[in-house]
Amino acid sequence: MADKTMLELTPQKIVKELDNYIIGQTEAKRAVAIALRNRWRRQQIEDILREEILPNNIILIGPTGVGKTEISRRLAKLAGAPFVKVEASKFTEVGYVGRDVESMIRDLTDFAVNLVKAEKTEEVQVKAEELANEKILDILIPPVRRPQRPIQQTQPPTVEQPQIQSEQDTVSEEYQNQKTREWMKVKLMKGEMDDKTIEFDSQAQPSIGMQVLGPIGMDDMGINIQEIMGNLMPKKRKKRKTTIAEAKKIIAQEEAQKLIDMDAVHSEAIRRVENSGIVFIDEIDKVVGGGGKGQGPDVSREGVQRDLLPIVEGTNVNTKYGVVKTDHILFIASGAFHVSKPSDLIPELQGRFPIRVELNSLTEDDFVQILTTPQNALLKQYCALLETEGVKLDFSDEGIKEIARIATQVNDQVENIGARRLHTILTTLLDEILFDVPDKIPSETVKITAEFVKDKLDKIVKDRDLSKYIL
Repeated sequence: MADKTMLELTPQKIVKELDNYIIGQTEAKRAVAIALRNRWRRQQIEDILREEILPNNIILIGPTGVGKTEISRRLAKLAGAPFVKVEASKFTEVGYVGRDVESMIRDLTDFAVNLVKAEKTEEVQVKAEELANEKILDILIPPVRRPQRPIQQTQPPTVEQPQIQSEQDTVSEEYQNQKTREWMKVKLMKGEMDDKTIEFDSQAQPSIGMQVLGPIGMDDMGINIQEIMGNLMPKKRKKRKTTIAEAKKIIAQEEAQKLIDMDAVHSEAIRRVENSGIVFIDEIDKVVGGGGKGQGPDVSREGVQRDLLPIVEGTNVNTKYGVVKTDHILFIASGAFHVSKPSDLIPELQGRFPIRVELNSLTEDDFVQILTTPQNALLKQYCALLETEGVKLDFSDEGIKEIARIATQVNDQVENIGARRLHTILTTLLDEILFDVPDKIPSETVKITAEFVKDKLDKIVKDRDLSKYIL
């Protein structure tokens, strides 16, 4: 499924898809599109050379809120690839309190297992629903049990008539039972029984609590204690009373788990991680030392970079699903690099990220497009929220331009947080409307003009000290 998706995703199509969600940043989109397509190209090459082709890891450089994280997240979603986002500042050198860098690969493998499991569940869903319907029918109309035949005696009984009559009655009862089941099954399939209540046995999840002392968590040890204890302890069943509609979902879910081969899921998940996994390391500039002072938190920063080296270069990481090779995982790092620059990273790590792309700061025109063009544009989100209350928001072109102008102005004056500024601007702008609906404002159209925007926001923008707190 993932391979078929990648066959259709050419670099130009990837950029076109990213354009639906991210404005501008063409250079960054091109770089990640080529990197993603190269993953598929590598898979088509013969085995001997395939192992030699390593991914070209990327560093995205730019201020916050310009789309670095969004590009990587959308890229992984497009490819259906295992993806995990980690903060570089959360990791520490081995020996210090914090997370071990290998945990990012364990997190990626967990994600892949859930991804593959969801796909396999979808494949067996129809069969699982059929089994669930049969189980519900067994509860509603229990099957007829045949009477146990007596042990064969050495001498035949003198009277066989009662036994023959009993078998005939059983056959007749089975026929009636089967007819009733067929009639009930039709009603069940049509959903006519969904509101009825039913009592059934469901698998109880064991609640096992365990306290872990010390800096290393169980996720970093690659041990699933709950799974181990769950396998040792007998699985408990508990009585549940729900509607038939809800019972169908619960029983179908349980049946689907029985139909899935988890060993095959784990093998496929590890294969996907190794060949198409993407790790996004955010805030990599935060692990750049402060000029070699060697004081405070800087002590472990270079150590984190050195710990990252083998993971990015290629090593084996033990996970609870098996050993994962990181040689062909694509790493995308990002950082604002305000107080440092990529060349401040240790030379070995710089060499592991050969592609560097600088993302541009957003302009006023970019803000206008961000507000209106993407499929998940902020204005579309707020319009959809208020439509649920019967109120229509109508943003004029001048009003949208004014919002973009104020966002740019505040970014210049206070702190440049990129497109995230639009969230704070719109929340302040629509605060009264969002609070008054539906109590005070009737179901009608609310026009958002340039005058409306100026009236709501101009005072706050002019007072720089106040805008630091509000915007």
